[in-house]
Amino acid sequence: MSIQDRVTAPTALVDVSFQLATESYRYRTPMKFGGRVVNDVTVLNATCDATLASGQRGRGLGSMTMGVAWAWPDPSIEDAKKLAVVLEIAERLAAACHEIDGAGHPVEICLNLAQRRSQIAVEVAQRQSLTTPIPELAVLLAGSVIEAALFDAQGKAAAMSSYALLTSEHLPHDLGELLGDPDYKGLTLDQFVSAQPIATLPLYHLVGALDPLTQDEVKQPVGDGLPESLGEWIERNELTHLKIKLAGDDAVWDLQRVIGIHQVACQTQQRGSSTGKPYFYSLDFNERCPDEEYVLKLLADLQQQSPDGYERVQYIEQPTARDLTRPDAVTMHRVGKLKPVVIDESLTDLNSLRLAVAQGYSGIALKACKGHAEALLLGAVAQHEGLFLCVQDLTCVGASFLHSASLAAHIPAVAAVESNGRQYSPAGNAAWMKRYPEMFEIRGGEIPTRVLDGPGLGYAL
Repeated sequence: MSIQDRVTAPTALVDVSFQLATESYRYRTPMKFGGRVVNDVTVLNATCDATLASGQRGRGLGSMTMGVAWAWPDPSIEDAKKLAVVLEIAERLAAACHEIDGAGHPVEICLNLAQRRSQIAVEVAQRQSLTTPIPELAVLLAGSVIEAALFDAQGKAAAMSSYALLTSEHLPHDLGELLGDPDYKGLTLDQFVSAQPIATLPLYHLVGALDPLTQDEVKQPVGDGLPESLGEWIERNELTHLKIKLAGDDAVWDLQRVIGIHQVACQTQQRGSSTGKPYFYSLDFNERCPDEEYVLKLLADLQQQSPDGYERVQYIEQPTARDLTRPDAVTMHRVGKLKPVVIDESLTDLNSLRLAVAQGYSGIALKACKGHAEALLLGAVAQHEGLFLCVQDLTCVGASFLHSASLAAHIPAVAAVESNGRQYSPAGNAAWMKRYPEMFEIRGGEIPTRVLDGPGLGYAL
């Protein structure tokens, strides 16, 4: 789709400029996932000054944690180098917005930018003397900040929610045109995205592979007044949803980890510390399982040894390697008959979604760090196809978490949302705690997403 092939709406963006800045925070405790340990986070912020076709002006903010350990796991390249590359790509994408002729909706501009990403990535790789291609996830991560800023700026300028600006009045193309697929002809994005945020969403609390479950396991207390163990977190936030990071290559440890977490959850519930709501678990293998049999055996053993724990498993996330196109790609047909299986790292576009479904996956994990436009479009496709939906974060802090929560709150089929920053990097939330304390200090195991009802992406600058 060409950006010129449209009717210009009064709310179309006609001029944008960006300012990018970073901030960094140390984790209060290390996080282990997928065999990697992370101790800090760099956040990229993009301020976008925009003018609409109507002449109205506004300033938007995009923010995202630059999780290069997740997006670019190649151990042969230092994380500092990866971060520098991703930040350069973000600068290039921001500059590319000025090269796009004509006015457009943020969805259209993002799709136009998507056509330029590959060439920009190649040029940056050459300039940075890289010998291997930059992973697509890393390129998406770089662009996510620019996309969020575009959507927020349009909404701020129009004094409307970005999610209310998805009707044909503002976005004249249907999903068939936007996705380049006639199967979705006649469907519009606003059919699958709510203009108003849902009042609350359950919080999925992350249990990292290094996280103590009980006080007895706390070897080096942080001593900052925040919980030191899972049991304390459950009591403080009245948690009901736990996302469990597993090894994927140690079946005995994985099984005992799930059972141990289930026991802590049950003990806390019995003490009357929880809300009395049902408990749910998600099992995240971070691509480490060698085959489908590994997952099947874990589920079978869990069902035998802890039937209640098995029943609480709501979904399974990305059990095997992210490249679904490789000849030895592992399918999930049998696991999918037992529990929903969602793709995370594998999900980069519509083709990857369809390939995953053909291989037995039954759901997708949306992430704001892959781009706001992609999340909206693939979220619509997932709903239309009847797939399981969840929204996960990348240890998002501050505005990046508000962005992620806002996205989840406007996609009706989303089951829950993550908020890992409050555990590992509360310093990154400090500036936003004053304005949105209820979003970062959880009560009742739920996030009050109703407060994200302002113009743009819902949060005030």
